[in-house]
Amino acid sequence: MKQKYDVAAYVWPAYTGTEPRAYQFWPEKSGEWQTVNKAKRKFNGDTWPRKPLWGYVDEADPYIMQMQIDAAADHGVNVFIYDWYWYDRRPFLEQCLDNGFLKAQNNDRMKFYLMWANHDANDTWDIRLSGAGTVIWDGKVDLSEFERICDRLINKYFHLPNYYKINGQPVFMIYDLSNLINGLGGLENTKRALDWFREKVVASGFPGLHLQSALWGENALNISGVDSSRGFSQKNAVFELGFDSASHYQYVHFTNISRDYTELMPDVVKEWQRIQTDYHIPYFPHVTLGWDNNPRFKETLLDVMTGNTPSEIKKALQLAKDYVDAHPNQAPLITVNSWNEWTESSYLQPDSLYGYGYLEAVRDVFLELAGKEA
Repeated sequence: MKQKYDVAAYVWPAYTGTEPRAYQFWPEKSGEWQTVNKAKRKFNGDTWPRKPLWGYVDEADPYIMQMQIDAAADHGVNVFIYDWYWYDRRPFLEQCLDNGFLKAQNNDRMKFYLMWANHDANDTWDIRLSGAGTVIWDGKVDLSEFERICDRLINKYFHLPNYYKINGQPVFMIYDLSNLINGLGGLENTKRALDWFREKVVASGFPGLHLQSALWGENALNISGVDSSRGFSQKNAVFELGFDSASHYQYVHFTNISRDYTELMPDVVKEWQRIQTDYHIPYFPHVTLGWDNNPRFKETLLDVMTGNTPSEIKKALQLAKDYVDAHPNQAPLITVNSWNEWTESSYLQPDSLYGYGYLEAVRDVFLELAGKEA
């Protein structure tokens, strides 16, 4: 039975020891599992440390990803959005996608698309430096570098049969509009660059390119540790650059997350509705599972989401489903943070805290209902 909804979970491709350039952040060569494994309890009510029920596995291993694809698809997650990086004139952390997911024998069960995580890379990933803020790699690229990136995306990924498309157009999400615009030399230059990208995609045999923006609050704050400051009108940039749709990456980007999940969800739904009204492009509802990035820092951070139990997440997913049902003229896409953002405490993978609770919440909302409607 074909699933009615496209439930897309972001994938943070850092759980592997096969990226040599990542050893400066995680010298034990297990990727960010090094940080997860050493997380400590910091305050009363802290839900860390947590343990992955699947173990500290290498997600660049196709056998491991075959298991994860089955687990995801069996619970109603049928799209992965891979965070994709380009630093210092070459790709970074492609191994989990190229060697894990794309070499898994069952990857036809899952669609995937890319979100260019074009933020600066700083020492947030290295707990030994713990928030010093030093930029390791600049996320901005100039036009020649941008064109190299586009050629790589078209030739390597867009033509794959399980690359996620809307109306035949490959979907490509951009995380940091500020870095994109500043790197390309302003809004007009960026518009020309994106128009060139669209033309290249059409010349490659597609009906077009579906550009998606990862939105922030209009007055967003940088508290996740890896994000550029907002130096422009987001709404104007999305309009001028001709983005086809929008979603979010994390609640932390647009609302106060230092509260109970039941308190923040009404504000989240209001934000969905505001964007749909103000931006005049399809908005795909987003559900974040949690926020607590204390595992990445030596000090204790107070911005922590509470009450994000599987039962509350199930309610949020139902709200996202209701939103999709109320907008039948757009793709039935819902984004979820995330498949494996362990060090931000927002992941679907089973753990020692809730077991398979989050995955079961997805299944209960999207698969069982789909079965009843079939």
